[in-house]
Amino acid sequence: MNKRTVADLAPAELKGRRALVRVDFNVPLGEGGTVSDDTRIRAALPTLKLLIKGGARVVLCSHLGRPKGGPDPKYSMAPVAKRLQELLGQPVAFCGTVVGAEAEAASRALADGEVLLIENTRFEKGEEKNDAALAEAMAKLGDFYVNDAFGSAHRAHSSTEAVAKLLRPAVAGLLMEKELEYLGTALDKPKRPFVAILGGSKISGKIDVIEALLPKVDALLVGGAMACTFYKAMGLETGTSLVEPDRVEMAKALVERAGTVLILPHDAMVAPSIADAAKAHAVKKDEIPAGEAMLDIGPDSAASYARAILSAKTVVWNGPMGVFENPPLDAGTNAIARAMAEATSKGCTTVVGGGDSAAAVEGAGLAAKMSHVSTGGGASLEFLEGKVLPGVAALDDR
Repeated sequence: MNKRTVADLAPAELKGRRALVRVDFNVPLGEGGTVSDDTRIRAALPTLKLLIKGGARVVLCSHLGRPKGGPDPKYSMAPVAKRLQELLGQPVAFCGTVVGAEAEAASRALADGEVLLIENTRFEKGEEKNDAALAEAMAKLGDFYVNDAFGSAHRAHSSTEAVAKLLRPAVAGLLMEKELEYLGTALDKPKRPFVAILGGSKISGKIDVIEALLPKVDALLVGGAMACTFYKAMGLETGTSLVEPDRVEMAKALVERAGTVLILPHDAMVAPSIADAAKAHAVKKDEIPAGEAMLDIGPDSAASYARAILSAKTVVWNGPMGVFENPPLDAGTNAIARAMAEATSKGCTTVVGGGDSAAAVEGAGLAAKMSHVSTGGGASLEFLEGKVLPGVAALDDR
């Protein structure tokens, strides 16, 4: 983490100056358009409170959902402003535009310590194209820039990269700093043994992560349907399981190269289909029936993976072990979550890499018992792959 952060700014750099802050308020909206999960909003509060206390005039921007080709009322940031106001305990002004005269006037009307949230950045067509003209218009809303949106840092968009080159200073928020510290330390200076757990449905989405982690870890535990592509590479019956035929040769090469570091499930929970989850039963990895699919790791694998986690000093987890949304196919994923919580209590550094894994530990009520739960699924994956994140690269070096 060699980037300047909001905590490095001098009082004179804050007081009376407009902070354009890119946050990740891409939150789910429930009935009546209210925020149904405010985890990402709460994660940004430390940065916002630091700026407010320092007398900055805070202008917040974020995307929400995937609006197609322009403004769409169902993706408005208005409900987010309302929830943020409740969490901050002070008024949050809302502007129904992203850039232009109205947004500029609203930003200039702020007094020290006041907060404004502008409309969904993706209502502007240039946002996802990293449009320079849009970035220039955004830059008129602030005097300096803060990026606290780790979940969007892997995307080169106008609000994450282009605008960061126009405002100075351009610094990381406290959440961004925390994300980079935990993930960076896990990769570069892990306490050993270092165990990585990778799950999910497709090997294709994780191949770069596997390649990047294999030389660094002491053990790489595989779960989820992606294990079936490895099984196929070993000549095992996979039944109706999800397999990527075009990745079988690659899986075979990985198994040969990884040796004992790459560990596959010894057993599997299989059923005729996800709809028949109640019929799930455990079989050895070489006994998957032709008419059934692997939908979770088996109990023996869950127990052995838990032992590996409890023997580790650093654990990074990305991807569920099975179809965790459909009990009892959540057993493997929950076993990993419980083992990580126990390992954390014994001094192990545990990092959950966003996305489904974060949803699983949250659902199990164990998120607070991990060292760190990332707010960025795609961003954490790309970070683990060793890729440069555009939203981070654009910030000022220390």
